[in-house]
Order: sequence, then structure tokens, then C-alpha cells
Amino acid sequence: MLIAFNKPFNVLCQFTARSVPPRRTLAEFGLPPGVYAAGRLDHDSEGLLLLTDDGALAHRLTDPRHKQAKTYWVQVEGAPDEAKLDALRRGVLLNDGPTRPAQVALLETPPALWPRDPPVRHRKTVPDHWLALTISEGRNRQVRRMTAAVGLPTLRLVRVTIGNHALGDLQPGQWREVGR
Repeated sequence: MLIAFNKPFNVLCQFTARSVPPRRTLAEFGLPPGVYAAGRLDHDSEGLLLLTDDGALAHRLTDPRHKQAKTYWVQVEGAPDEAKLDALRRGVLLNDGPTRPAQVALLETPPALWPRDPPVRHRKTVPDHWLALTISEGRNRQVRRMTAAVGLPTLRLVRVTIGNHALGDLQPGQWREVGR
């Protein structure tokens, strides 16, 4: 079984909270028993999370050797000029080494998304823009660290695809079974 789930903001990608105070977890969303997250999405990121009850499938989806492309819509603070976008396209040097090149496009209009709770802070004197950014690796907080490395701090991060699986019209907290 493979489940596509729209993980809300501030929800952990696990079924039990080990923190004090406890944080929200996947347990509250009525997911089928026996599934677990195939990969991670930070608690402060939103969007597509795949869950499965098949260990081999989870491995194919998450192992870096399989280079599953993951696309994110990223709201960044600042103005992304061509030099910054080209740096992301070439790959940037992070403290744990260089990243693989990314596919990056500036979105002309913000994507049609649900409101975030709490909302992203808005500063009148600093512009923000949206990028579509696709990577084929999955280091810890990689997209946030990549955009910060080129001077574009991430304000909101929404994963919209993993391989050939897309978020589609799922709203936060909703899920559906998908083909493998």
C-alpha cells in the first residue's frame, strides 16, 4: 500500500511524540494501520509525504542511489536574481559538502495554496518570491540550507511531488491511496 498525505505545518513525520510538550503527529489523521513515512518532511515544512507498509518500496523511494526527484514550492525572502538562481542550478556548497545541481524556476505568481496557520510573517520593506525547486537528494533541511546559502532565506516550504507522485488537490491532513 502507498499513501499520499498532505502533511500540515508543525506536524511530525512520526506516529508518537517524544518531545515535551508533545507535538502533533501523524496519529491524528486516521491513516491506515501499519504504514510509516517513506522519508521525512520537517515539522515546519508542508505538503506531500508518502507512507507505505512495504519496506522495499520505502527503500526505493528514499535511497539516494535511486535519485527520486522531489519538487518544492519555496517562498523566499528577498529578490532572486539570475546569479542566485544559477548558483542553485549548479549546486551550492553546504557545511556537509556540495549539493547536486537543482532545477529552479521563478514562479511569476504565487501558487494557489491553503492558508498556513500561523501565517508566514510579512515584512513591508522586504519582498518575497516563490520558486519551484527540484532536487534529487534529501539531506537534512537541504532546501532551506540551499536557499539560505545564496541569500534567500526560506519563509514557507511545500513539497508538491516525489518522483511521479504529486500532491494534487489534497488539502492539509487529507490522504489517498496511490499506485506504486
